[in-house]
Amino acid sequence: MITRRYFLRFLLGLPLLSSFPFRVARLSAQPSDLLKVDPKRPTIGERFAGEELDYDISFWIIKRVAVAKLSFHRAKQKGLYIATLQGETLGILGFLARYRVDTYYSLMEEVDGGKRLRSLSFDEYVKHGNKVRKNLHSFDHQKRRWVHRSSRRDGTMETMEKEIPEGKTYDDFLTAAYNFRCGIYGTVERGKTYNVATFPRKGTGVYEVKVASKEEEEHRRKSERAGEGKEYAIDLKFDPDIINSKEGVIEGWLSKDLYPVEGTIKDVILFGDVQGSLVKRSIKKESPEDQSR
Repeated sequence: MITRRYFLRFLLGLPLLSSFPFRVARLSAQPSDLLKVDPKRPTIGERFAGEELDYDISFWIIKRVAVAKLSFHRAKQKGLYIATLQGETLGILGFLARYRVDTYYSLMEEVDGGKRLRSLSFDEYVKHGNKVRKNLHSFDHQKRRWVHRSSRRDGTMETMEKEIPEGKTYDDFLTAAYNFRCGIYGTVERGKTYNVATFPRKGTGVYEVKVASKEEEEHRRKSERAGEGKEYAIDLKFDPDIINSKEGVIEGWLSKDLYPVEGTIKDVILFGDVQGSLVKRSIKKESPEDQSR
């Protein structure tokens, strides 16, 4: 089920359209005209507060083998926010996988006068039956240190500490997704390919992101019979081992507001094409006084 885990990351957080500065010199950070959550709210966190996205995941002809939810809420302290992504298996697949639940928590702070978000900690929990595997990340941006704590088979925790290289910001993929949607890394342009730096996973720290050209987009719309709500066609290129895929390719669609509406990991080993799609987007009103989390 590692494949589903990484698919959830793509589908709900778009880690590869992420946190760390695009390595394309002519792209510059600009205010986004694509964010339609609540443009009257003065800071980036307040714009997204209360948003929830629900997804179904399928493969072959089997529908809804798993579900996932991404939510963004205020934390208890002013200027801090929590994004939560949780996915779980259902039905016969859930039974075979002992009802696996993957949960990701990102604690982030507003910086640059509330114009962008920066990750403070990122926690990953994988519940498999009665066992829980943990990967806990914390980022000290002043001291430029990344601390990674992970659980061992015997239940103890292993700790590793690494330096954050000069000139890089180690945001997690959830923080990155909200920054991306708000235009922090530059506007999305059709026909461009980006090499995106992330904090290293499995030795890989750079991924390729391609926004389809208008011609490619139209071809995909016709071949897939793409419905409404799909604005940008995206291809993401990974190391195949990371997503357990023969090609290491994810094809997806973003909405006009730059949240994922559909995605497919191509040729996942043992599963074939694994697909996910948005089923509901809602926004729960949160006031600045609603620091309940």
